[in-house]
Amino acid sequence: MTTTPDKARETPQRTLAQSGSDLHSYPSPQTGAASSRATRKSGNASRAPSAGRAEGAAEHVAALVSEVEPGARLGTKEELRSQCGVSVGTFNEALRLLQSRGLVTVKPGPGGGLFSAEQSPMVRLGNSVLALDAQQSDVANAVRIRDALDPLLIEDALWHASPADISGLKDHIAAMEAAVGTADPVAFVHANWRLHAAIAAISPNALLSSLYSNLLDLIEAHTLTVLPASEEPLEHYIAHRHELHRDLVDALERRDRDAALHLIREHNTSLQPEEPAAER
Repeated sequence: MTTTPDKARETPQRTLAQSGSDLHSYPSPQTGAASSRATRKSGNASRAPSAGRAEGAAEHVAALVSEVEPGARLGTKEELRSQCGVSVGTFNEALRLLQSRGLVTVKPGPGGGLFSAEQSPMVRLGNSVLALDAQQSDVANAVRIRDALDPLLIEDALWHASPADISGLKDHIAAMEAAVGTADPVAFVHANWRLHAAIAAISPNALLSSLYSNLLDLIEAHTLTVLPASEEPLEHYIAHRHELHRDLVDALERRDRDAALHLIREHNTSLQPEEPAAER
């Protein structure tokens, strides 16, 4: 295998900005509100009972969302709270969860109440989908540029990553592994973003690092939640992505340029237009 000279800098790990994603632009094929915006269970046995009741109320309302078209009226807050059989405070917490997941909107005044949210813009994340609060093209363009910059940052990391930097990257890999263990795709994506921010921070090229971090910030800022995009469970997909990122960090630690660049090409999830047969 081909390796780069070991010019690791003995510098402390940088402060990282939480940002980024593993995305490529892809319009969501889903039209049903619930199938494209299903809620997830945290699986956290230690959560407070009130939090569990709020989650249960949120799931009840999400089931109603699944039966109506985007923009349909679900009822008043009091009607839905009574259906859920929870207190005002608990229902308000459930409402906060539903809004954070992009499932419902609240309209005041006569004829107001809770409504099934209109379809959010979408970008695809492998076998999952991110629901956005902004136009799809904004995030998709940021993702394409980010993917194009990844190999440059990997080259810099091969030359300049210190032992402290590698240790920090492994911490983020451990966070991704923990999210896989709890089947929490949202936590996984956030840990993944932190890993990529850490790799960008290694580069001595301030312009490149800043540009990349700003792109990741834009992607993260407009992401609402992570949703399934196919019949394959999200847990299977994030497990595969964890292995890929773990191998990438291992290659950086070994200064294995061929392996690292191969893995970052596999990591790139931007759709590439298929070449005509005559050009292959």
